[in-house]
Amino acid sequence: MGDRAVMGQALPKVGLRPFLPADVSILAAIFATSVEGLTDDDYSEAQREAWAGVADDEEKLGQRLASQLTLVATLQSSPVGFVSLKGADHLDMLYVHPAAARQGVASALCDAIEKLAAARGAAHITVDSSDTAEPFFFRRGYVGESRNTVTVGDEWLANTTMKKTFVGSAPQGEQTGSAS
Repeated sequence: MGDRAVMGQALPKVGLRPFLPADVSILAAIFATSVEGLTDDDYSEAQREAWAGVADDEEKLGQRLASQLTLVATLQSSPVGFVSLKGADHLDMLYVHPAAARQGVASALCDAIEKLAAARGAAHITVDSSDTAEPFFFRRGYVGESRNTVTVGDEWLANTTMKKTFVGSAPQGEQTGSAS
């Protein structure tokens, strides 16, 4: 990965590291801020509040992240996002702080988790994508499989189960090629 430049300025390099128990509070804040700040075009205020409220129970969130393969993305040593892999082949959570959006953080997290899933022998990876994230996953080669409605608190939220099939031994990131 080379330096990415926007308008002549190089963006800081995204670092990745394993999740640590001490990360729970900051990751809960990233989760809530991401939901509140990035999904307003696709979900109502009540839906966003219920969804972000999942982060209020830090103990439960910490247990969820610790039970999965969770990676933390950093910019200049500060956590700015995270991804978790449930089992061998389900991307469970992917959240990036709005201030770090569109800087390659989500792509770096997905590249890493897809490679780890493939290394664990997975033939594909699935995700239950929010409407907000669906175009991101589509560009990465994920295909919609089913539309879902989930209950969070007292609210119903729609998402789409998407699947990316690995070709060969490792995923190819955001490269485009002929689809089969």
